[in-house]
Amino acid sequence: MTAPVTDPQASPWEQDGVRLEIDGELAVVTLCQPKRRNAQSPAMWRALSSVGRELPGSVRVVLLRGEGVSFSAGLDRAMFTAEGIPGERNFLQLAAAEDKDLDETIASYQEAFTWWRRPDLVSIAAVQGHAVGAGFQLALGCDLRVVADDVQFSMKETSLGLVPDLAGTKPLTELVGYARALEICATGRWVGAEEAAATGLANLAVPAAELEAAARDLAAALLAAPRSAVIETKVLLQGAGGRSYDEQRSAERVAQARRLRDLAGIGD
Repeated sequence: MTAPVTDPQASPWEQDGVRLEIDGELAVVTLCQPKRRNAQSPAMWRALSSVGRELPGSVRVVLLRGEGVSFSAGLDRAMFTAEGIPGERNFLQLAAAEDKDLDETIASYQEAFTWWRRPDLVSIAAVQGHAVGAGFQLALGCDLRVVADDVQFSMKETSLGLVPDLAGTKPLTELVGYARALEICATGRWVGAEEAAATGLANLAVPAAELEAAARDLAAALLAAPRSAVIETKVLLQGAGGRSYDEQRSAERVAQARRLRDLAGIGD
């Protein structure tokens, strides 16, 4: 078993609010600025993107968590001020950018939210307290969500005159349906644990004191299955929405043929 990575020299992203620990086939990514309720910044997004690029190939399951009372209170509000965040462009400066520059900048931010659904990984978000805006979308970036009974999701972007642009709109719509997704985003209202579990937004809701244990139990269950079978199944399910019934049956047959031959030791 690999020793957890806790040395700041070995985990260089801590200064930007992200800590990575590796324990064999499990990686734990922690938002580690609890005094700021894990408010997000472009520096945090760059750190999260780097974590995704640099994960060892041995990692099969990634657990995302937030330190402190809140998973993430969303975007650092300094981005809305004239002073901004030192070294980063504020919203007024972004708005004044050329189209290509602005598009590329937002795409670079989105990278922090997209790698969690890679086919070679299964990702779990353990969410407590507030998960607002960018925090909500980061939880949506994961494959699975375990929530504490005190969780409060909210998509505040529309209330601020913006749109959710960190890759959260598609998974939200897939999880709860178009009408409910529109209502959640357009009103910016709070979604608690009971509703999250009932609508499929959360896989499981547990008392706050049990959140870490429940998420790790789920990770252990995922690690118990053969990796190749989990990857094939994830790819099948990810593509199901874009296929017809017959196309999905065909994809199942092709995937199963690969599995049977792999298990029998028969190459291509």
